Amino acid sequence: MKQPLLSTSYAPRDGESTLDEIEKRRFQVDFALDMTAVEQQMQGLGWRVYATNHPQTELSLSEAVIVYRQEYLIERGFGRLKGQPLSLRPMFLQREDHIKGLIRLLTIGLRLLTLVEFQVRRAIALEKIEIAGLYAGNPKRSTAHPTTERLLSSFKEITLVLIHVKEEVYADLTVLSPLQQRILQLMNLPMEIYSRLEPQSDDPP
Repeated sequence: MKQPLLSTSYAPRDGESTLDEIEKRRFQVDFALDMTAVEQQMQGLGWRVYATNHPQTELSLSEAVIVYRQEYLIERGFGRLKGQPLSLRPMFLQREDHIKGLIRLLTIGLRLLTLVEFQVRRAIALEKIEIAGLYAGNPKRSTAHPTTERLLSSFKEITLVLIHVKEEVYADLTVLSPLQQRILQLMNLPMEIYSRLEPQSDDPP
């Protein structure tokens, strides 16, 4: 590979010769590929190194790959805490006790999100089924690994209307859809936990 000519000029100082001095240099570089090193690098493309503290007697290579593909990542919990639906960031609090209280409250919410997701996914795995109707615009799409956010979004259209007439209270509670009832079953929650929301119930919550 040849480089173009490089030219430099020199401006004389006071008392020196007024003749310009021009220096010209030509470089020529030869190279050759180390095919052994290239092949070694190509063999490692697409591979990653993972480590675990479980001994091979407790977790084989194939089991470790399965665990990794399930992608239980602690960073996902932090992402939930900082983003939707908990929205810890941005924080506009200045008092330290308020900051501590907010973080502790949202941490409880994070644990609740994780617990609901674990319970539903475990129930789905035990029944060897998939649940459909959680994806807007694609009601037939099913999944065996629903997130708590998608499960809760299916309840967003529920309303409870209370009408006070003299000394009586009339209530209108949205009837649960089959999908919502199924989610409560997967969460191991009785249907009464919802029906008891009506104030005229004999057994209020």
